[in-house]
Amino acid sequence: MLVLLFGEDIRTVGSLSLLVSLRIMLIAFARCSRAGTFAVLGTNLRFTAIMAAGSIAGALLGGLFLGIFPDIVLIPGLAVILFVSAARLARHH
Repeated sequence: MLVLLFGEDIRTVGSLSLLVSLRIMLIAFARCSRAGTFAVLGTNLRFTAIMAAGSIAGALLGGLFLGIFPDIVLIPGLAVILFVSAARLARHH
């Protein structure tokens, strides 16, 4: 919306979006911690660690790939990954 209305750069808009959602995430984390819903993470510590490591590795690799591969290669590649993931999730249930 900001791109269309104000002509802002897509990276600036993405950063603004993260700043807005950060407040919402912090409030949600505070409420969940007070409610004790994070206790399940302690019981599944191995799974939690694997998911965190995968998230960090994906962010790092994605950032590195931005400088190596052009957008014309990255965007379809990411679309394929999302499609495969959605298909596997649909078959799982």
